Amino acid sequence: MSAPGLATHELTLKEINSHLTERLINLFRRNANGIIPAYPIDSPLQHDPYWQDQLLFHEYFHAETGQGLGASHQTGWTALVSMLLLKQLGN
Repeated sequence: MSAPGLATHELTLKEINSHLTERLINLFRRNANGIIPAYPIDSPLQHDPYWQDQLLFHEYFHAETGQGLGASHQTGWTALVSMLLLKQLGN
């Protein structure tokens, strides 16, 4: 199956699922610069030692930056990302 933006060749649904899972999880992981893409650079969630380990799951995300937008309460994303993390860890 072709997957625009993921590969120049055909991928299986399982491969597409793996790529999309990684991209979604990476919104909440610190990158090589120590920044979590889902949060603004100046957010206490980035650098403040009392806040930097807290995770907020927003209703939607900026398509290019991945920054979280909208309400930051428990939404369906919480369950989806939690499930993907557990599945990736083999639990």
